[in-house]
Amino acid sequence: MPKSKHRIFNPTILFIIMLGIGLPLSFSHSVLLNVVIIIVTALYLCWARVNARTALLALLIALPLAFGSWASFMFFGVGDRMHTAWIYGSRVYAYLLLAMILTMTSSVQEILLSLHHHLHLSNTFVYGLLASFNMMKNLKDQYRKIKYSAMLRDSAYHFWQPHFYLRLIITALNWSNDLAIAMTSQGFTEGADRTELARDPLPAWQWIFAIILIIAYCVAAFAWQPW
Repeated sequence: MPKSKHRIFNPTILFIIMLGIGLPLSFSHSVLLNVVIIIVTALYLCWARVNARTALLALLIALPLAFGSWASFMFFGVGDRMHTAWIYGSRVYAYLLLAMILTMTSSVQEILLSLHHHLHLSNTFVYGLLASFNMMKNLKDQYRKIKYSAMLRDSAYHFWQPHFYLRLIITALNWSNDLAIAMTSQGFTEGADRTELARDPLPAWQWIFAIILIIAYCVAAFAWQPW
């Protein structure tokens, strides 16, 4: 039986933390702070009981990127090459784990609805994205159908061939029209007021925590500036 996920923070707060720390992280030159971010976010993922196999796979996929960044500055950089190499190598994992605390602890629907409730994300944008993600299975089925139809004509489609993507684009355009008709038939009107049935509580202390955390990181990164 799979372990259930624990979540302390609302997806909106995690999104704000991800952006609030991710943006200044681009200008920070502290290896120590990158390591702190990696450790803290990794501990949060462990506490949230995310899928360990998926998390490890994501970390392994990022390993060549991190090593490439590290090696390029270590062997071809100028100045303090050791420090610069570790900054950019650890920054890859810092960014990755910041994103994982949001995407691996909340579903796409939870994230979008939370952003809609608390950051006033457009209804049209939210429901359009939800429809797109829910059509992923249909897209996979359509991909198989396109391959089979090509085989019946004694030909084959490959990822590098433009006409393969043309077939997918035409299919997506047809689906977008059908989706717009379906949403209209269900009473969806762009810009109109809607009854919000779902509730997404967000305690005030989480806003305060996110603001303090972002300010503390910025002070540490640009005033303290540890190694």
